[in-house]
Amino acid sequence: MIKLSIIFPCYNEAENIPTLINDCKKYLCKYKSELEIVLVNNGSKDNTKKIFDKLLQESDFFKVVNIKKNQGYGYGILKGLSVAKGKYIGWMHADLQTDPKDIIKVLNIIGNTENLYIKGKRKNRAITDNFFTVLMSLFCSLVFRKIIFDINAQPNIFPKEFFDSWINPPKHFGLDTFCYCMAIKKKLRIIKFEVFFGKRTAGEAHLYSFSSKISYSINALKYIFELKRNINKK
Repeated sequence: MIKLSIIFPCYNEAENIPTLINDCKKYLCKYKSELEIVLVNNGSKDNTKKIFDKLLQESDFFKVVNIKKNQGYGYGILKGLSVAKGKYIGWMHADLQTDPKDIIKVLNIIGNTENLYIKGKRKNRAITDNFFTVLMSLFCSLVFRKIIFDINAQPNIFPKEFFDSWINPPKHFGLDTFCYCMAIKKKLRIIKFEVFFGKRTAGEAHLYSFSSKISYSINALKYIFELKRNINKK
């Protein structure tokens, strides 16, 4: 029985994918009887697909989803979640800023427990990144009148039945916020554990400049209001 399915959405992460695959093989393959790894090529414009074909041709440990055209961060994750077979499912980023070995911690937390929402709590982040995180957390907490912190921390893990209950989840970067707030609404037991957040060693961050973080924050704030309205209607 698959206890946990982890989706790694990959968009132009060709430089990181070989290390990601090797780390999964090295540290996680021993858990293959209870763990499923789903790699999603989310419409990448680099040679991600060729790397998947080359490195995974003799491996039965990985499931691959290829999306021809990128339709948003959330779209790729949702496609991966839709094919996951685990009792618990979720995602973490393919940029290696969080360690795939954290999945072992998740397996230990799950045990035989029901209705958990498991989320990372990032450590070792830059001061500017922490500033935006605290700002967004405070705003979201005020809007929903619940303590919500580090919305975009990885990984995000939850029961498959919880995912099956979602109605119109966003296909953009608001998926993390949607997932977190729906977990609160559905009264899942939230468990957080510390994850070391490292620097990128390859590839380009999507929010690399101060201006891009400002732009993202504005869009995120707009989505929080939209999500609040939608939740109130249900």
